[in-house]
Amino acid sequence: MYNVLICDDEADIVKALGIYLKADDLRVFDAYNGQQALEIAKNNELHVILMDIMMPVMDGIEAMKKIREFSNVPIILLTAKSEDDDKIDGLQQGADDYITKPFTPGEVLARVRSALRRYTVLGGTTDSESLLKVGPIEMYDRLKKVYLDGEEIILTHTEYDILKLLMESPGRVFSTEEIYNYVWKDNPFGASNTVSVHVRHLREKIEINPAEPRYLKVVWGQGYRLDS
Repeated sequence: MYNVLICDDEADIVKALGIYLKADDLRVFDAYNGQQALEIAKNNELHVILMDIMMPVMDGIEAMKKIREFSNVPIILLTAKSEDDDKIDGLQQGADDYITKPFTPGEVLARVRSALRRYTVLGGTTDSESLLKVGPIEMYDRLKKVYLDGEEIILTHTEYDILKLLMESPGRVFSTEEIYNYVWKDNPFGASNTVSVHVRHLREKIEINPAEPRYLKVVWGQGYRLDS
């Protein structure tokens, strides 16, 4: 079982997130200021910390700096929209990610799962050879695994190769011939129909509504691109 610390001076947020994370079989520690978070981090094995920035006694940035003196546990900052400078400072001081309030429990759970994978499966590394990330889609190429919003999705070998090509250059338009050459390594005769069938199947797995895709877009007359 993985241990997650939730630190926020708003008790309702701590309680609500705690209920949601416990339902995902995570052990939760509660703290309501940075000093409490620091003490818990010193005395317990933690795998992820959710840390509010603006808190009494000790704020989240100061607590994070002290935790970084003895631990590389993933820290996700919980921030308000007005705290843009604090977000930048937090990332520079060692935060792994941030979530802007108001947020949904599902968004928090997805970020926690992502942090757990990086910390426990990849040993805390996020090098480009191991992880490709575009929006909510994460590809761990060394493990040949793909996740969408924290949930693993099962792809065929061909679908995986197409997605990898697009994720390596998000926003770039790839022609059907380029995709065919990359995946099949063959003369692209009849490439259009072949590629379009596999792209359609891939969309069905990564899009909420494949008819109105948010990520895998067609650029008419040119090819396909992946947007974040």
